[in-house]
Amino acid sequence: MPDSRDLALAAKAWPFEEARKLLELFKSGAPAKGHVLFETGYGPSGLPHIGTFGEVVRTTMVRRAFQAVSDIPTRLFAFSDDMDGLRKVPDNVPEASRPFLERCIDRRPNLGGVPLTSIHDPYGDCHESYGAHNNAKLCEFLDAFDFEYEFQSSTATYKSGKFDATLRKVLENYDAILKTALGTIGEERQKNYGLFLPLIMDQELRLPRYLYVRPEEIKPDAGTIVFRDPGGRLVEHEVTGGKCKLVWRADWAMRWAALGVDYEMSGKDLIDSVKLSSRLCQILGGKPPEGFTYELFLDENAEKISKSKGNGLTVEEWLRYAPPESLALFMFQSPKRAKRLYFDVIPRAVDDYLTFVEKFDKEDAAARLENPAWHIDNGNPPREEAHLSFSILLNLASVCNTEDKAVLWGFISRYAPTATPKTAPFLDRLVGHAIAYYRDFVKPKKSYRAPSDMERAALQDLADTLAKLPANATAEIIQTEVYEVGKRHAFADLKAWFQALYEILLGQSQGPRMGSFVALYGLSETLTLIKRVLAGERLA
Repeated sequence: MPDSRDLALAAKAWPFEEARKLLELFKSGAPAKGHVLFETGYGPSGLPHIGTFGEVVRTTMVRRAFQAVSDIPTRLFAFSDDMDGLRKVPDNVPEASRPFLERCIDRRPNLGGVPLTSIHDPYGDCHESYGAHNNAKLCEFLDAFDFEYEFQSSTATYKSGKFDATLRKVLENYDAILKTALGTIGEERQKNYGLFLPLIMDQELRLPRYLYVRPEEIKPDAGTIVFRDPGGRLVEHEVTGGKCKLVWRADWAMRWAALGVDYEMSGKDLIDSVKLSSRLCQILGGKPPEGFTYELFLDENAEKISKSKGNGLTVEEWLRYAPPESLALFMFQSPKRAKRLYFDVIPRAVDDYLTFVEKFDKEDAAARLENPAWHIDNGNPPREEAHLSFSILLNLASVCNTEDKAVLWGFISRYAPTATPKTAPFLDRLVGHAIAYYRDFVKPKKSYRAPSDMERAALQDLADTLAKLPANATAEIIQTEVYEVGKRHAFADLKAWFQALYEILLGQSQGPRMGSFVALYGLSETLTLIKRVLAGERLA
């Protein structure tokens, strides 16, 4: 019988495919630094967003797969580019801070922005800078999902001298790197394009800001560049110790080389940047990391999601209506295919996750490695006794017309007597999410219709049939009887029968598996619902 390592090496799920690619690099053993380094990047000019979650959770999935196929230790750096200059004032900063921040933004073609970690915290005095504030939010964000990572600050790493040796290599190979980079930028930008962005003092703001300038002399031995400042004076400026920052593609390449990054994924919009940074990393004597290009998200109109447009779904919005595991599943599935990310996908994502969790215990070791729940829950998905789908809970909230969790638990405890909010905490979270989703998306759109004469006859038949069943009839027995009633009447097909039930009894065009719903809601309660319709009452 194959052991767990052999099974992992044969697994076909995409994180294992990525792990095997990475493993090929270390056939002769662990890298000299003693570990395999995974990295994710974060631009702290704004708060963490759904793309941040997607990149970290997918990288974590690959890291876990690698740990299943190799004994080489791993580390994950969540790297914040907090030394970047401010390029744009985000919409969510306090209004009182906007005038000052507007003065800190990039003023191309010559003056760059003030570094994010040199700008005071616009949200108050609890953090030493704007960059520190957003870094704290990033860590809170990642900690909320229990990610295992090591936070890294660009500012701290530059100032500590950790990049100094590699920055000197940039000076030594300046002409080759510049020539390679110039071929990828526009003619206008080339005029003052240099690899280093020296920090100069903005006397008006009394803060440092970057200068876009082409050096007139490169001095590798001294570790300096010589350029003309805005006043036309020749200045010799150190590139080490955080006194300069590299332009971003060169900065990415330098970081890969300096830290020895082995794996980093990125979005489709960065394909050209990855290619250039990889060439620059090689010039510096480094080895570009293995990578993975994921597709970008689309909104409900199939348009690219943009933070500035605000046309997407935020992590906070998703988590209001569904557990984080369902969002992780959305990220796991088909990462190389563009997917629509909007509110309507949430119920399906939750139910798909629940289906994978329910299958997990019944699968053998090999099948579990292909199950998304293995990758989402690190091989240990939650176990719940009730096995109730999100769509069932949504429809229970709908037919009860309630936003009270206790009301729903009254039905659940009758259906699954051993389940309580304490013994089934995951289910309890689902109940809360279902109520929130019902309140905001289902309830406003509910529209009941009256049955036709033929449908009235079918509903009467259904009522008579359900009345004959024992009180403890299972969901499977009930579902079979509902099917049989539909077959006895002149519906085009059974789909039309179930749609009629949804529209007449639930006020919507789609709904749950009726057998499971009736078993949960109760036979007598369902009979009462049908009788109200047959009596001519319009449900609301």
